[in-house]
Amino acid sequence: MKKDLRVKSHVFDGAMRAPNRAMLRAVGVTDEDFKKPMIGVASTWAEVTPCNVHIDDLAVRTKEGAKEAGAVPLMFNTITVSDGISMGTQGMRYSLPSRDVIADSIETVVGAENLDGFVAIGACDKNIPGCMIAIANADVPAIFAYGGTIAPGSNKGQDVDIVSVFEGVGKNNNGDIDDDELKSIECSACPGAGACGGMYTANTMASAVEAMGMSLPGSSSNPAESAEKADDCAAAGRAVYHLLEKGIYPKDIMTKEAFENAITVVMALGGSTNAILHLLAIAHAAEVDLTIDDFNRIQAHVPHLADLKPSGSFVMQDLHRVGGVKGVMKLLYEEGYLHGDCLTVTGKTVAENLAEVSSLDEDQKIIMPFDHPKREDGPLIVLKGNLSPDGAVAKVSGVQVSRHTGPARVFDTEKEATAAVMDNQINDGDVLVIRYVGPKGGPGMPEMLSISSILVGKGLGEKVALLTDGRFSGGTHGLVVGHIAPEAQDGGPIAFLKEGDLVTIDSDKKEISMDVSEEELENRRASWAAPPLYKKGILGKYAHNVTSSSKGAVTDYLNRD
Repeated sequence: MKKDLRVKSHVFDGAMRAPNRAMLRAVGVTDEDFKKPMIGVASTWAEVTPCNVHIDDLAVRTKEGAKEAGAVPLMFNTITVSDGISMGTQGMRYSLPSRDVIADSIETVVGAENLDGFVAIGACDKNIPGCMIAIANADVPAIFAYGGTIAPGSNKGQDVDIVSVFEGVGKNNNGDIDDDELKSIECSACPGAGACGGMYTANTMASAVEAMGMSLPGSSSNPAESAEKADDCAAAGRAVYHLLEKGIYPKDIMTKEAFENAITVVMALGGSTNAILHLLAIAHAAEVDLTIDDFNRIQAHVPHLADLKPSGSFVMQDLHRVGGVKGVMKLLYEEGYLHGDCLTVTGKTVAENLAEVSSLDEDQKIIMPFDHPKREDGPLIVLKGNLSPDGAVAKVSGVQVSRHTGPARVFDTEKEATAAVMDNQINDGDVLVIRYVGPKGGPGMPEMLSISSILVGKGLGEKVALLTDGRFSGGTHGLVVGHIAPEAQDGGPIAFLKEGDLVTIDSDKKEISMDVSEEELENRRASWAAPPLYKKGILGKYAHNVTSSSKGAVTDYLNRD
């Protein structure tokens, strides 16, 4: 017998609330409906990116699931932006701030409409952490449903994706492919709806959320254009009703151990560097004591198992075919890497969920065995030293160079640095530095996929180190270090680098340093002045409120020092 979830409502009960009820009667709510819980469906549908172009249909399926369970579903929208379109342009400054706009807008609707619970559906990179920050802040029963991964494109019998196009620009500039070949890759890379197909940021964060227990098993790897994806969104609508029945809130699920599970899965899959930034921000909203140093602690003992792009051969749809992220989690749990007693949105623990999951296909080639991993420890590392006292982030999967020392080639804008690369002014052994592009300095901490891909396309991916206080896309690979903190705008040591200073990156020692004495650094600091912060519109608000990347680049004032 279904539990009656209706309790006396301060929003809809009594004569004083007749106007409140009148507003919802206009959208179809009836007397009987006012006795049921109101469940929001937060949709990130938009036509500005293939990642989200199908989410309106998924939101309808989610509504149907919630209604079947006994709730009154109410759909609303929030924004999305496409990193692939804004990459390498001034528009990229809006990408990371969009995470906070998404979070704030969902929390605003849930709070203002007094919703009893909600499902948030996202696909592109910032949708997922934005939805999760909203879930933590709204503090009503909630579930995240992933819009799903795109299928790989095909060009002359070879799988291609959006990163293939970015790298094609470098190959074209280098004379390795002609304009017609670049156009062919461009027209083949994105064959339909869904988020970028490799273990890039969207698929990384979806996997992390499933590992955390905040989405249903299978949600992160079910492809965008599949019956499984439509079904798991409908199931999310039903499941949030059951969370209300059981009185399970996000804070019951989003514990320190749940975040450790998320980090473990990200390390095993070879996920995006952005996972560090976003998981720190989600933990901050959930008031979980997660720090940047926790990532190195977990990285030290979790092997990299997945042969997934950008440094591997396969994409998320391939992983789905052999058992998906839930199959990987089952493997990790059986080997003792996951906390099995963590509660999830199914109302069961991780261990109970995984008992119902099939093991990965026996003949699959995507997830390496523990005795022959891609790497014996995790591929995401935090580097510290006199160039980045608060920590910088590197992804070392597939990178053969563990130590690089070279002269700094310093640029204060990505545009100038890109022009130098395209004009063949950057040489083997150089350390290419792009600064004043951090959370405050950008403002917005833009990603550097365009320039990093050009370096790879020109054959410089492991011959030139690329350093920045900005970010990198999940599609980036090569000898790159981002999130350097403190950022240049805040007077971090990267602001005092000069052309020709020797810089050393040592991934084995987890160190990043410049061969400049403390005395000389203090002299340079004394003659330095911070550039004025951007002041206009959303970027101005962001620049004046955002914290360091080492703390997740958050914009609220919860637990600030």
